[in-house]
Amino acid sequence: MTTATVTCTLDGHVATVRLDAPPHNFLSAALLGELADQLEALDTQVRCRAIVLTSSGKVFSAGAEFSSGADAAVDPRPIYAQAMRLFDTRKPMVAAVQGAAIGAGLGLALTADFRIGCAQTRFAANFTRLGFHPGFGLSHTLPRLIGIQMASRMFYTGERIGGEQALSIGLLDELVPQDELAQRAQAFARDISHSAPVAVQTTRQTLRANLAQQVRIANERECSLQLKQFAHADFREGVAAGAERRLPVFEDRQLARRQP
Repeated sequence: MTTATVTCTLDGHVATVRLDAPPHNFLSAALLGELADQLEALDTQVRCRAIVLTSSGKVFSAGAEFSSGADAAVDPRPIYAQAMRLFDTRKPMVAAVQGAAIGAGLGLALTADFRIGCAQTRFAANFTRLGFHPGFGLSHTLPRLIGIQMASRMFYTGERIGGEQALSIGLLDELVPQDELAQRAQAFARDISHSAPVAVQTTRQTLRANLAQQVRIANERECSLQLKQFAHADFREGVAAGAERRLPVFEDRQLARRQP
């Protein structure tokens, strides 16, 4: 199965789903819709028991692209409508994160059950550095995975987490040399596929419980705040600073208006 930016192959009981929009693998509503379509189709494939999620190039996903549209109206709802579909799929998924997973790219990596990385892997929840609230359901999925304290640090500072640190805090499940990453992700997925598929999927349902519903609730709040903050001057400054590779200079204009 192949679409414009997503390819899917099935080898034995393991499917490999690849984002093919290098060099940055930016996430759009169209790409995420294609990805969700592929994962939903695999839910109907009895032969498929586990999935490897990967991407082409050196970057896993740089998230949503703002560099060319900071002055335009931004509406994240079409992207999130497709992104939330990913949490409804049933097959266990292993993400092979070969490079940077930034912003919504981090959100995508966290839709998988497991993440295999390498020394070149980087994670960042850089939303506040761009001047707006985190999205993609990360306000629920990130603290659920690594705890509220470390999630707060990543959200508040926007810092990049390298492969070794990601392994130590639970963002990665395994760290391997980059040239072994694809092979190890496949082997991990095959290990899952050797277990009884109905037992695995029902266990997954138990462990994830109401995850999809909880992520949607979190994302509704995220989206409502983002819609307001995208119109703020801090968003324009954050995007400009990112493009110019400098620290942003933000002003707390709301606070300033409250001062006597």
